[in-house]
Amino acid sequence: MSESKGMSGTNRAMLVAAFLLLAAAVGYAMWRDSAPAPDAPAAASGDPLAAIEARTQASPKSAEAWSALGAARFDLGDFAGAAAAYEKASALAPESAELWSALGEARVMASARDPMPPAALAAFEKAIALDAKDPRARYFLAVKKDVGGDHRGAIDDWFALLADTPQGAPWEADLRRTIEQVGAIHKIDVADRLAKTQTRALTPNEMPVAARAIPGPTRAEMEAASQLPKGQQDAMIAGMVDGLEAKLKANPSDVDRWIMLMRSRMTLGETAKAAQALKDAAAANPGAADRLKAQARMLGVPGA
Repeated sequence: MSESKGMSGTNRAMLVAAFLLLAAAVGYAMWRDSAPAPDAPAAASGDPLAAIEARTQASPKSAEAWSALGAARFDLGDFAGAAAAYEKASALAPESAELWSALGEARVMASARDPMPPAALAAFEKAIALDAKDPRARYFLAVKKDVGGDHRGAIDDWFALLADTPQGAPWEADLRRTIEQVGAIHKIDVADRLAKTQTRALTPNEMPVAARAIPGPTRAEMEAASQLPKGQQDAMIAGMVDGLEAKLKANPSDVDRWIMLMRSRMTLGETAKAAQALKDAAAANPGAADRLKAQARMLGVPGA
């Protein structure tokens, strides 16, 4: 999602509810003490791609900035541009499997004829060498098998990926659909295996913070927030997010709030700010870096 796209009504309500949930968990209403000052800047506006590109110009050595640009260009369908940005990001952070697999996917999508260009395959192989569990690289390496005629081998690899897929992963439905479609095309029966294959339970690091056993907002609080006019909701959300970020700068040891900030930035479409939040959170809490990155990957934070 680009950084200037407005939230849907559903996303706006969900974000308000998420903040209410966190407020209830910590025992106070966050919007009461984190409202922006009268002269506080409004939510980001203008051309989001230009803003992200400006960040890469201001910080040309930032892998996060280039990754955010790659994600934005990919979302806009500019796959060649996304590949160029991910090339910069992976060169700056060559140890990141996620960046290499993102580069491979962008190269696949940018290819007009070859379903698995050599440059894309090379990127996926680098990703797997760094992280044998990288789901995107595993998926596309199975695609290579299918394109090469090894349909059963590809399906077996996709089933192995499905078994390793955490509950609620955004790629699960597409993965199941791919298995069904390839099986149907090549007359390979997959129905029983699909019925028996379940995604794995989430690990503690992967468990979304808001899904844990913490008290939630009252129905009255949620209804009151949802009934506000759109402009007031947006202003309230901007104040919540900015206030949360300010609190984290003063007390950066609260890992759950960092996750909340990343989720909020992603919901607002502020992918670059979400990536920066991950970087700041990991720097402030090195012992929780793995958990933060796991949560960021589930949220789709660029460079996680």
